[in-house]
Amino acid sequence: MRAVRLITLLVAAAGLSACAAQSLSSHGDWYEARSASPPAGNRVYVCHGFGCLYTTPVSFTDGELTTITAPLQAEFTGPGQERAALARSVQAFEEIVGRRIGTGSDRGGFEIGGGDKSQMDCLDEATNTTSLFLLLQSRGALKHHTVMHPVARGFFLDGRYPHATAVLGETSGGEKWAIDSWPDDNGKPPVVQRLDKWLASRRTTT
Repeated sequence: MRAVRLITLLVAAAGLSACAAQSLSSHGDWYEARSASPPAGNRVYVCHGFGCLYTTPVSFTDGELTTITAPLQAEFTGPGQERAALARSVQAFEEIVGRRIGTGSDRGGFEIGGGDKSQMDCLDEATNTTSLFLLLQSRGALKHHTVMHPVARGFFLDGRYPHATAVLGETSGGEKWAIDSWPDDNGKPPVVQRLDKWLASRRTTT
């Protein structure tokens, strides 16, 4: 059933390789497709168990929000510095969430384990990272980026394993970047890669 669900998603997402602006600018359909919810206030709805099989609400304390946003408090001269800071925010977010809901042992690149509440596949990761970025955006923490629609690549038939990632778009210049938190273990830095290169990659992890 999970495989069918993933294939259905990727069929619908096949047009994303062209990075159409309309497809990359909204998020509601992504959440709706997996019965998940976007963040609300200081609360995120964390997907885990593969394909958002489980969705657990996590309300952050003021102290936790300070920890997550701390890397973004500096004055950045450009989007590259902000992306590096956002990678650290992703790490802090995953560490806090891991302690709260038991996903601290989540293994990077894990492709087998559906139903295990402690593990996440790429759909969980793409959703959760997008939720983090939407939370940060709502708090005015993003100065050089806008949160875009998550993107999927691969469909078995083209020789690539299906994979998904969160996406940020630069507010100046429009360059889009994959922020992929799935390849490494919980709390490790996400892979940050230009979206066109991420889409063209034939590797499972990047």
